[in-house]
Amino acid sequence: MSDSTMAPSSKIPKAKSFRWVIFGTMFFLLAVNLMDRITLSIGMPYIKGEFNLSPTMQGLILSSFFWSYALLQVPGGWLLDRFGPRKVITGALVGWGIFQAVIGLATGGLSLILSRIGLGVMEAPVSPSGAKLSSTWLTQSERGRGAVIMDSGSPLGVAIGGIIVAHLILWFDSWRVTFIVVGVFTMLLGFVAWRVLRDRPAEHPSVQPQEVAYIAAGNRISATGIDESVPTKGLGISWLTMIAIMVGRASWGMVYWGLLTWGPSYLAQAQGLQLASIGNSTFLIFIMGTAGCLFSGFFVDYLVKKGVSHNVALKSLLSLSGIVGLLTLYALSTITNPVIAVGLLSVAAFFMMFGSLYWSFPAILAPKDRVGMVGGLMNMANSCAGILVPIMVGVILQATGSYESVLVYFAICAGCYTLGTLCINFNKLPVKSGELSFQK
Repeated sequence: MSDSTMAPSSKIPKAKSFRWVIFGTMFFLLAVNLMDRITLSIGMPYIKGEFNLSPTMQGLILSSFFWSYALLQVPGGWLLDRFGPRKVITGALVGWGIFQAVIGLATGGLSLILSRIGLGVMEAPVSPSGAKLSSTWLTQSERGRGAVIMDSGSPLGVAIGGIIVAHLILWFDSWRVTFIVVGVFTMLLGFVAWRVLRDRPAEHPSVQPQEVAYIAAGNRISATGIDESVPTKGLGISWLTMIAIMVGRASWGMVYWGLLTWGPSYLAQAQGLQLASIGNSTFLIFIMGTAGCLFSGFFVDYLVKKGVSHNVALKSLLSLSGIVGLLTLYALSTITNPVIAVGLLSVAAFFMMFGSLYWSFPAILAPKDRVGMVGGLMNMANSCAGILVPIMVGVILQATGSYESVLVYFAICAGCYTLGTLCINFNKLPVKSGELSFQK
């Protein structure tokens, strides 16, 4: 990434910063998104008994969401580039709310798998939409904050969602009713998204002309002089960088989705916690993840404003993230005290959630007409990890009967996440119109 990006002109007043309302809305939608996903993990101790599910079958069910989710990441990115985030997000919310409610009507393992596949279809474009909005609503120096404000909704959704879902199951005395209630709530949010979101600042009635000018001034690139109105050929960035992004994101996803899908079972089986304690522990772990996510984005933007390159700022924080994740997860494999275990998981979550900075990469590296595609490819890699890790954990557990090997595996993935991040090149300019997307 070239650091020739101009700062917003000092002659243009910031006016009302309505753009942060957009990202606050995305923060809330991502929180609901992850709350919907964790309902099955929280309910699994009840569901597995009702349907007599083996660990391997539980892994398949937890993985099935990602089969369709991963497959449709690139098509979802294309839809965002073609139709814009507002239409796509609204449709996705209504659709995933329907499938969330349908899960409550499941009759066995197969119907759970089919319902989760449908949920994956509808949620596929949601995360890449944040990268797309970042490219049109934020200046270059704001995109670290934009990425983590949006993505911090994910761990917060898990944190709060874990408590909400656990207590709803206890309150209703039914995991089925809980799924239906959460699904209906999600469908209603589709109307909120349609009312609040717009694809571009100039299209929103609440955005003042001064803010539109401020955003435009903060996105001029003085060194290239390239007209971005000309369609980009190819992907828009080097394939070597794209592969490094995908490797780093997939390795991060192995840890994140592994803890998300199997974390409640680990706390119940390996540490002996009851349902209410699992919900409270999940809250603590992922609220720490939310704090780490927000800290990393604001700190990166602070460093960039102080003149540090994206290359140095991002790689430094993300490398620290992976190394601490590796050490804490490896140490956790020998811990039998539940208090210490939850404490170490909280530390791991704080640092591993620096990985939310990855959502700033598409807007930083790619031309605007390829942000959705690049974000889709990146999230496809993350989703492939989501497919594999629940199954792998189930197989490891069935083979060893212990979580020790699982945690060592997570530590190795944290190391691979660090190596992938170090191979990303932020110093090269995006590949523009007329250039080959596979060039170095």
